[in-house]
Amino acid sequence: MGKTMIMKIMERAAHKEVHVGERVWCDIDWSTARDFGGANCTLQFDEITEKQGRVWDSDKIAFTFDLQAPSHSEKVSNNQKIIREFAKRQGIKHVFDINHGIGQHVLLENGLVKPGDVILGTDSHMNLLGGVAAFATGVGNTDIAASWLSGTNWFRVPETMKIEATGEFQCGVSMRDFLTRLVGDLGAGGLDFLAVEFAGDAIERSTLAERITLCSMVTEMSGKIGLILPNGPVLEWLAGRAGPEVRSRVASIAPDADAPYIETRKYDVSKLEPLASCPDAPDNVKTVREIAGTPVDQVHIGSCSNGRFEDIAAAFAVLEKSGFKVSPSVRTIITPATNEVMRRCASEGLIEKFLDAGIVFTNPTCALCTAEHYGALPGGDVGCSTTNRNFIGKVGKGSHTYLLSPMTAMATAVKGVITDPRDIIC
Repeated sequence: MGKTMIMKIMERAAHKEVHVGERVWCDIDWSTARDFGGANCTLQFDEITEKQGRVWDSDKIAFTFDLQAPSHSEKVSNNQKIIREFAKRQGIKHVFDINHGIGQHVLLENGLVKPGDVILGTDSHMNLLGGVAAFATGVGNTDIAASWLSGTNWFRVPETMKIEATGEFQCGVSMRDFLTRLVGDLGAGGLDFLAVEFAGDAIERSTLAERITLCSMVTEMSGKIGLILPNGPVLEWLAGRAGPEVRSRVASIAPDADAPYIETRKYDVSKLEPLASCPDAPDNVKTVREIAGTPVDQVHIGSCSNGRFEDIAAAFAVLEKSGFKVSPSVRTIITPATNEVMRRCASEGLIEKFLDAGIVFTNPTCALCTAEHYGALPGGDVGCSTTNRNFIGKVGKGSHTYLLSPMTAMATAVKGVITDPRDIIC
């Protein structure tokens, strides 16, 4: 019997053959913590070691400040200070402070992520790094603190589902819509602790931004990791950042022809239309046509799911077709994923046009993924967002959120009601 991608990744990290269902100890390539939760990790580590312990490898630990950046309260500022002081004391150089952006994206852009890596983080959406075939997973503070001591963590080897996507997206339809279709089909528990391998010509042609989008919401289906084997321009981008070693890594973790899958699902993306996750759950999926005309109070484009340049550019194309005007009844906010993305938006002239249209363009952060950031919704308001969760109260008590693609979100901002982007750009 052959091996799946996750089995090969875990065998590399465990230094032995592994089997589905087995619990194994794996070496960690990176153990990361963000500003939210990071302070508790450092305090736990100091408590365990009575402030006398040293981390196992200061070059394999990273801190990312992305949820509340810059800080909006004295409490948050103090927590960030705790992290900075711990990093200095331990000689940890990889501290991506408030001017960098969303942690996973920043790690990617800085060439710190390679296919086959095992990465821990305090973010439940660490698994978006599966877009370059890294096994990244969110864990609790105690797991992070323990990994800083040993450089290891234990995992159960998951079963794998294969999802094949073929065809080409039609005008106004994007990878986010395909992802929404998957969440609607599989449901909140449909990938319970499963690994997923995404394959097919639609995946092989996809950009890095699209792969990040696709893997970012595996969590919302209770999956462990979604994995896409880097190829083409994505592989070249990765090799340029992380080094030529990534090419041999890709070859070593490619799934075998007889790899065991518990199920294979096939989709033709050319048959998709714009979709929405309706309040108050990501798997409450309807077509945009079904809910078109619903009034909204706020639109947010960004997050780890859809904050890359390509996502913002897709929204820009809709705005351009609309004469660079958004509805005065809607508060529209755009948040780039990283400083690098923001700089590209600036150099290509997008930011000025957004500002002219009355849109708020913010610094790079996780932003309105939670109510812990500027722009939280008041009770009774309806928001539309490209984030990955829309549980009731997630961005404000008593508010409700529709999850949309960047194109649908901007079309909605333009019209003031939920709008199918095809009515504008097709």
